[in-house]
Amino acid sequence: MVETWTQHANEVVRDNKGFYVGPQFKLDYQDVDHINILVYFEFTSFRVGETRIVYSGATKPSGGAIEFNEVNIFNRVGHANYADAVQIWDSKSNKLTDFTTHFTFIIKTQPLEDPGHGLAFFLAPVGFQIPPNSDAGNLGLFNTSYNKLSQNKIIYVEFDSKNNTWDPPFQHVGINTNWLESDNSTAWNASLHSGDPADVWVSYNANTQMLNVSWRYRADNTSGENTSLLYRVDLRKVLPEWVTIGFSAATGRARERHILQYWKFNSSLNIVHKVEDTSMKRKLAVGLTVPLGVLAVGVVITWALFWRKEDKHSQKSLESVALTSTNHDLERGAGPKRFSYADLMLPTNNFSADQKLGEGGFGFVYKGYLSRERMQVAVKKISQGSKQGKKEYLAEVKIISRLRHRNLVQLIGWCHDQTQFSLVYEFLSNGSLDSHLFYKKSTLEWGVRYKIATGIASALFYLHEECEHCVVHRDVKTSNIMLDSEFNVKLGDFGLARLMDPEHGIKTTALAGTLGYMCPEYLTTGKASKESDIYSFGVVALEIVCGRKATDRVDPDSDLGLVKWVWGLPENGTLLSGVDQILNNEFDATQVERLMRVGLWCAHPEQNMRPSIRQAIHVLMFDGAIPQLPLRMPIPVYNTATYPLEVSSCGAKMAKNTS
Repeated sequence: MVETWTQHANEVVRDNKGFYVGPQFKLDYQDVDHINILVYFEFTSFRVGETRIVYSGATKPSGGAIEFNEVNIFNRVGHANYADAVQIWDSKSNKLTDFTTHFTFIIKTQPLEDPGHGLAFFLAPVGFQIPPNSDAGNLGLFNTSYNKLSQNKIIYVEFDSKNNTWDPPFQHVGINTNWLESDNSTAWNASLHSGDPADVWVSYNANTQMLNVSWRYRADNTSGENTSLLYRVDLRKVLPEWVTIGFSAATGRARERHILQYWKFNSSLNIVHKVEDTSMKRKLAVGLTVPLGVLAVGVVITWALFWRKEDKHSQKSLESVALTSTNHDLERGAGPKRFSYADLMLPTNNFSADQKLGEGGFGFVYKGYLSRERMQVAVKKISQGSKQGKKEYLAEVKIISRLRHRNLVQLIGWCHDQTQFSLVYEFLSNGSLDSHLFYKKSTLEWGVRYKIATGIASALFYLHEECEHCVVHRDVKTSNIMLDSEFNVKLGDFGLARLMDPEHGIKTTALAGTLGYMCPEYLTTGKASKESDIYSFGVVALEIVCGRKATDRVDPDSDLGLVKWVWGLPENGTLLSGVDQILNNEFDATQVERLMRVGLWCAHPEQNMRPSIRQAIHVLMFDGAIPQLPLRMPIPVYNTATYPLEVSSCGAKMAKNTS
């Protein structure tokens, strides 16, 4: 079993699943941030299906223990890591953690064979994986033995059963930093203790910066052997703040069996962040050095700054309340899971650039793999400096956590750790629709395009007609339409979405969206509605047929965007002349004309002339007649002061809230 706990101030919480370790308490309001980070876990056995251990290579749980390799096969490598990242030091305070780990292992050597190669306990950067060609003396930790590379950033304790050219001339226990040669070592005999469980203690004292290793065997007398090692090391110079901890074992042409029976770990990181009120110091200095007349002005300015500060504090308090309320509501439900920031560092390789899938005004999206859930994910990380990003984060979490539909991107979980905001979505291997239409990631044949169009319509029908409250997406565009491995549509990015209350209507008047997809009345009035979503869908439908962006100019000397251009096609020939040339005339002409006319119908300049999404779907599914449209694109006629203040709601009309 595994027992884990985390301590919050003076309260101890125990469970049998796992934990997140974070800030424990704060003192002195603005003067000091006091954070005590405690980590503790204990595995008395290792069961199949245990999610707190990540296995890789040849490693697997077996009979309540961890088997690192099959002894009858040469050149095997295996890792067993703790699933969560652990903080070793804090960059802001420069404080180091104290930690102690105790584990029990067995090495069984082969009769009449030289043993090899050994087992190691390591601390490495988050996301560390088995390097290629790292068997034998590399112990599953390196793929080279020739250079001491500072970028390796690893420290480990090795029980090395075969001496190599870089080793001392005997089997040994060693403490190593960044490469294979031990910084300190002592003789040890694997064959002498073959099959006997060894208890090992590895501890680090932050004050002395001393790493202490000791061990003893349960059956054999080790009184004649040296069974301890010491090495002084500043972990801040070797490791990043957050690390992966675990075990690695390897064999080569020499073989032996490596087994882990027990593992306990605990650490404590006490951080005190002193916060100086520099603004007050500046104000005091000014007050003491300026003449009395100027001082009066300074007082006024100071009060203005004070009230501005108080207003900002009030806004932050309201934001904090909203976040707390959202977290509470989500945690009560059985939907998306809450992740800690540390939970997401490992899957995304510490949000490294090579895991980046894309970016937007909110921040970046990273690819990751959740080992416990056994699934690939896309992690949307909100930039800390993005105020709008936080608002959109709240909106997206609140809305999409309530939604379940085959054509909507699935929210797997969310993260709100102090200043860190992230959303975890299912990973969709074919990316966004725009990458295929405009950047030629692949050639979408016509049948796939029509399937995509009906999938988008299905998603909007769910949002507009089937939800308990209508949802206005407000940003339907090709880059927000994702495709899975079979090119099924998944509408995503609900950061601008809003609920439409049956009594009060939509509650925002802020202009948001993407030019080219926004309807004329929205640009003028700033009022979003289902009809504005319909307009965006019409634009996307035309993009799907034509393979052109909404804002593309067909002629450099013309101001015609896509919608105007398509509307004028019948005057110069037929609608079919606008079909994406990359299709090479391989398409269903009936479907093409139907989709183009539905696109124009939905993108009609007059709001009250657009269809509902239900009507559009009827036409696309050949259950309704193709709409008769004007030969020329109508000019929208409305007055912003008298524009109808009604938008269709879930089966009814409702007044817009203009506040």
